[in-house]
Amino acid sequence: MNAVDAPIVRRLHAADAAAWRALMLLALQREPDAFTSDAAESAALPVAWWERRTADEVVLGAFEGGELAGMVALQPQARLRVRHKATVSGLYVRERSRGGGLGARLLDATIDVARARDGLRVLQLQASAHNGGALRLYGSRGFVVFGTEPLAVRHSEGFVTKLHLWRPLP
Repeated sequence: MNAVDAPIVRRLHAADAAAWRALMLLALQREPDAFTSDAAESAALPVAWWERRTADEVVLGAFEGGELAGMVALQPQARLRVRHKATVSGLYVRERSRGGGLGARLLDATIDVARARDGLRVLQLQASAHNGGALRLYGSRGFVVFGTEPLAVRHSEGFVTKLHLWRPLP
C-alpha cells in the first residue's frame, strides 16, 4: 500500500454521522458481544442523535478509499472530580479492513488526542473477556485489567463478562 492508498484517520463531523451510524449498526449486528448497545435500540436513533455525538465527543474514523472502515470514540468525563478520566468506546474495524493495523492506528490516534487534552490523566475502557484480539491490542497499548464484571451484558444467548481496563496518560 502506498501513501496515496493509506487509510486516513480523522475526527468525524456531523456530515459523517450517517456513515458512522451505518458502521455502528453493522458492528452491533456482527459483534453483539463486543458492545453494550443494542442494534435495534441504536437503529431507532435518528441521524441527528449521531450528529450531536460528533460535537459532544471525540469520534475518530478511519477511511479507506473514501469509505468509513473503522471508528472509535473518546468520552471525557464532565463531572469536576472525574474530569481527569475519559472512556474509550466503540472501537470497530470492518471485517475486510482487519489485519492491517487499522485498529491499532485508531487506538493510537485516540491516545494522542487524549494526551493533548489538558488535565486528562487516565483512559478507561471495557472489553469482552473472551475477545482475545481486542485484549491483545489494548495490552499492547499499555491498558491493564483492573476488574471483572460478570453478567455485564445480556443478550439472547446469555450473558457476557466484561473486563475493565485502564492506562495512565504520561
